[in-house]
Amino acid sequence: MAATVQNLVTSGVFRLDGGSWDVDNNVWIVGDDTEVIVIDAAHDAERIAEVVGSRALRAIVCTHAHNDHVNAAPELAKRCGAPILLHPDDRVLWDLTHPDRAPDGELADGQTVTVAGTELTVLHTPGHAPGAVCLYSAELGVVFTGDTLFQGGPGATGRSYSDYSTIVNSIRHRLFTLPSDTVVHTGHGDHTTIGEEQEKSKDWAQP
Repeated sequence: MAATVQNLVTSGVFRLDGGSWDVDNNVWIVGDDTEVIVIDAAHDAERIAEVVGSRALRAIVCTHAHNDHVNAAPELAKRCGAPILLHPDDRVLWDLTHPDRAPDGELADGQTVTVAGTELTVLHTPGHAPGAVCLYSAELGVVFTGDTLFQGGPGATGRSYSDYSTIVNSIRHRLFTLPSDTVVHTGHGDHTTIGEEQEKSKDWAQP
């Protein structure tokens, strides 16, 4: 039996480059009745731990290290005894939020994270952040994109450690090669599909 996907929305503040913005974040819990992973532990470790419940938390996977996606990760790891996984290219961003607590393991392009018998493949998609990754499950027909791809286009760039042409290249070459009916579970806001965003991408600036 394949894993299922749960969504929890948490609220807090995104801070970078001297600015701050109130945000709602999607926290994704993937697994079954006995074990799960958490994708992006945002804002509220207590609420996330309540949803995890008595299930074993196998890993906290970070799509990138902007503070609003990782600020609850150390506390959740402490509560549930789970390792925190991050792409090494985002360590500089991680250290802005957690200078005294390193991640427990590294994510690499092509790596698989397995939970409840379901494999999720790590896709390195730099641009919104240098170590941004997405997690794709062919079995579930979903991709978790963090802030790489939203309903309506690429994640925001123009801040430090980000680059618009890089994120567009990442989306075109890593995500738009996935089946068009793949459901896109984003870091903020509503879901979409690869096909819907591919159609809209005709209006994007060319990198």
